[in-house]
Amino acid sequence: MSSSVERQSNPTAWAAFWVALAGLVLMPIPLFIGLIVGGGLSIVAAVLAVIGLLKGLARNGKGIGPVVFAAIFIALTWGGISIGGGVVW
Repeated sequence: MSSSVERQSNPTAWAAFWVALAGLVLMPIPLFIGLIVGGGLSIVAAVLAVIGLLKGLARNGKGIGPVVFAAIFIALTWGGISIGGGVVW
C-alpha cells in the first residue's frame, strides 16, 4: 500500500529561524561588529521569514512555527541594537 506523504517541513522557515538565531547571538559583539553582522543577518532572516510565512500559508499554515520564533529573534535583535547592542562596549 503506497501512500502519498505530504511534506510537513518548510525549509525557508527553518532557514529564517537559524539565520535569525545567529543574528541574535552575534548582535552583542562590540565596536559596530555586532551591529553590522547581527543586523545584517536579521534583515536576511526577515526576508526569509516573509517568504517562509507565505509558503506556509499557501499550505494551510503547515510549517510556520519556525517563522514565529524567527520573528521573535528578529525583534529581540532589533530591540538590542536600538538600545546600543553591537555599538558600545
